[in-house]
Amino acid sequence: MRSFIEEFYYGNIEAQELSSELGGTLKKKLNALTKSEEELTEKLSAEDKKLFDKYTNSCNEFLSMSTADSFISGFRLGAKFTHDVFLK
Repeated sequence: MRSFIEEFYYGNIEAQELSSELGGTLKKKLNALTKSEEELTEKLSAEDKKLFDKYTNSCNEFLSMSTADSFISGFRLGAKFTHDVFLK
């Protein structure tokens, strides 16, 4: 039987699956976001749509990097707790 860490390493565990209690809330927020974006883009000119796409792409890149940073920070914090519990 593989350990949790091995399962995670081999991609058999998704970090997002571990916090599924937010699934319904996040889905509602995503639906509201999508609806607002559709309403906004309908009102924009072609030039404004290009600018808005550039803006949303930049936001998505930032959020992706920020989420990864938060995951890494949380993982490190958990490792520090584990270290403290077992080695001190």
